[in-house]
Amino acid sequence: MSDWRTGFLCLMTRPYEPLFYPKYGGETFMVLPENYLTDRYRPLSGLIGERFGKYTTNHIVIKPIDLPNLSYAESIPRHCTFNFFGAGQRKIAGRLIEDFMKQPDPEALLSVASYARDRLNPTLFQYALSVALQHRKDTGGIYMPSLLEMFPLRFVDPLVVPRLKEEGFVVSSSQRMSIDIPLNYTASDGQPEQKLAYFREDIGVNLHHWHWHLVYPAEGPFEIVNKDRRGELFFYMHRQIVARYNTERFCNFLPPTVPLRNLREPIPEPYYPKILNSATNVTYPARHKNMTLTHMSRPADDAVATVLEIESYTGRFMEAAKSGEVVLPNEERMKLNEVTGIDVLANLLENSILSVNIPYYGNIHSTIHDLVAFIHDPDGEFLEGPGVIGDLATALRDPIFYRLHWFVDDMFELYKQTLAPYSKNELGFSGVTVENVSVQVTNRKTSANRLLTFWQRFQVDLGIGLDFGPEGNVVATFTHLQHAPFIYRINVSNHSQKVRRGTVRIFLAPIFDGDSEMLSFDQQRRHVIELDKFAVDLNPGTNNIIRSSEESSVTIPFERTFRRQDIGMMPGNERFIFCNCGWPDHMLLPKGTSKGTPYELIVMVSDFIEDSVVEFDELQDCSDSHSYCGLRDRLYPDRRAMGYPFDRTFNTDIAHIDDLVQQFSNINRAVVEIRFTNTVISRT
Repeated sequence: MSDWRTGFLCLMTRPYEPLFYPKYGGETFMVLPENYLTDRYRPLSGLIGERFGKYTTNHIVIKPIDLPNLSYAESIPRHCTFNFFGAGQRKIAGRLIEDFMKQPDPEALLSVASYARDRLNPTLFQYALSVALQHRKDTGGIYMPSLLEMFPLRFVDPLVVPRLKEEGFVVSSSQRMSIDIPLNYTASDGQPEQKLAYFREDIGVNLHHWHWHLVYPAEGPFEIVNKDRRGELFFYMHRQIVARYNTERFCNFLPPTVPLRNLREPIPEPYYPKILNSATNVTYPARHKNMTLTHMSRPADDAVATVLEIESYTGRFMEAAKSGEVVLPNEERMKLNEVTGIDVLANLLENSILSVNIPYYGNIHSTIHDLVAFIHDPDGEFLEGPGVIGDLATALRDPIFYRLHWFVDDMFELYKQTLAPYSKNELGFSGVTVENVSVQVTNRKTSANRLLTFWQRFQVDLGIGLDFGPEGNVVATFTHLQHAPFIYRINVSNHSQKVRRGTVRIFLAPIFDGDSEMLSFDQQRRHVIELDKFAVDLNPGTNNIIRSSEESSVTIPFERTFRRQDIGMMPGNERFIFCNCGWPDHMLLPKGTSKGTPYELIVMVSDFIEDSVVEFDELQDCSDSHSYCGLRDRLYPDRRAMGYPFDRTFNTDIAHIDDLVQQFSNINRAVVEIRFTNTVISRT
C-alpha cells in the first residue's frame, strides 16, 4: 500500500538509519527506486528488498520523479553540526525549504524528501522538511515528531543511553522498565548557576525555542518568512524568556542575569553540557570559566567573524534604535514609526531576509551566538564542534544565552524609550471597572491567592529516535517543575447600558529581587510575565469571569510537548493534528520558594474594538498559544504592541503599580503567593 502520511513519519523516525531500514516494530518498509539509494546501498538493492521487504506488512511505495539538483545542500557534511546561525548554511536551509515547497503535491514532496534524507545532514534535512510540512497547505495537518523524539540524545544524560539500549534489547517490550534521567547532572549543587538548571535544561523550554524558529524561519521563500509582525514576535518572545529566567533567579536568591554588553570581558559563567550531539556522536564542548571572545575563523563551519566587527555593527544598530531611523542600502534614512518600528529593528538584529540593510547592519544576534559557541576552539585547531548555544534546540541550556538576550533586549529597549508613554485614552477603557481579581487552586485545598509548585515525574518513549536501537517502547523518566492547576476569578463592571467586548490581559510581576530588595516599577515593567489574554463579552452590570490556567494564550498543553502521537498517524488509527509552538504549560509559573514568594497579579481589560484585528477560535487550528506564536497563516490577533501596556515607560506620575490601578479603573491587581512544596509527584 502507499500512504504518504505514514511515509513522512518514517522520514522523521531514527534519522541516522537508512530510510529503507524497517520502521515501527519492523512492520513498515519504504520501497525506494534504485537510484534513490545512496552509493553504498545501490549495488545491494535486490538484497535489500528481499531481506527487509519480504517480511514487512506495510509497504510505502515511493514513486520516482524528476529530482531537483540538491548538490548545494550536500556541501554541508552529513556527520557534522549544522550551523543554524551561520549566514551561508542558513541560506542553504532556506533554499532546501524552497525546493520542498515547490513540489506540486504531497506525494512528490515525499519522493524528493526520500531521495534527500540519506544524503543530507540530518539536522538540516529535518529542519527544512519540518518547516515545509508546517507551511504547505496540503500537509499542514501532518503530525511531526518533536525533536526529543527525533534526536533524544540531545536531551538526556549520556550515561543512561547504554541502560536504555540494554533494557530495550534484553527485556521484552511488555516487561520493560523506565530508565530514570537525573534532574541535575550537569554540575554540583555548589555552583550557583546550577540552581537554575531546572529551568535552563527543561526539555519543554528548549523545544519551545526550536519550534518557534520552525514557525518563524529566518530564511526560505519570502511568503514563509514574511509573516505578520515576525520581527516584533522575535523581540517579544525572547524578552519573555529572559523575564521568566530572571524571575526564576530572584526566587532562587540570585541577581538578575548581566547583559553581555562587553564582548571583550572574560565570561565568568562556565558551562559543561554533558549531552551528546547526535550529528557527531560526541558531547557538546564545555566552556571553561573566564574564557574570552576574540574571533572565530572556521570557514568550513560557516563561522568567520571578529569581536571588532560585531562591535561596529552593534554601534550602528544602537544609533538606529536611539535615533528612530535606519540606513537603507542607498544611504537614505528611513524613519521608524511606533507601529512597525520594533518589527523593522528586530528583523535587522536577528538578520532574517527581511532585514532592510544586511551589509550595513550585519548579523549581530546570530554571530554572537556563533562566537560564544566556538569560544573553546575559534580556529578549529582541535576539530571541536560548537557549544550548545550554537544549536537552536539546546541554546537555552547555557547561562550565556540569557546574558546575550538581555543585551539584545537592552538594545530594543533603547528604541522603546524613544516612544511617548501611552496616553490616558490608550490605557483606559471608559465605563469599565475591574472590581476584583484573585486566583484559586482548582482543588480548593489552599486559600485564595496562593499557588503551588512542585516536582513532577513523567515518562517519554524515546524508541523512535534511537538509531539502530531496539524496537518498541524505550521509556525514560524525567523530572520537571509543575504547578497545581488554578483558576482566575475576575469581577468586571460594565457601567453602560449595552454589551461591550473587552480583552482581558493577565500578567505576573516579581516584587522583590534576589536580595529581597523591592524592585522599582521600571524594573518590574521589564520583568512582567504574560500569563493569558482572551476576549470577553461584558454585559451591563457585574460580570464574574472565571478562566482556567490551562486555557492560557501563552502555553501549549503538556501532551503536546511530550506525548508520542506518531502511532495515532499509522494506518487504521485516527489522525492527530499537532501544533508544537508554545511555551510549555508546566513552566507557566515561576518556582517560588518554600516559604512562599509574593508576586503582583495584574489584570487589565482593554477595549476590544481598539485591540481586534481578526476574530478567531482559540480552540481551533493551533490558535491557543497565540501570544508567543501568533496564528497560523493569519494576522497577529492583537493590534496593540506586544507586551502592551508594559512595553513602554510610563508617565512620571505612575511610579508604582498602585498608581496605575488608582488612575485606571480597567486595571486592578492582587498580591499572590507562589509556594514551592518540594514534593515529587508522578504524572498519571
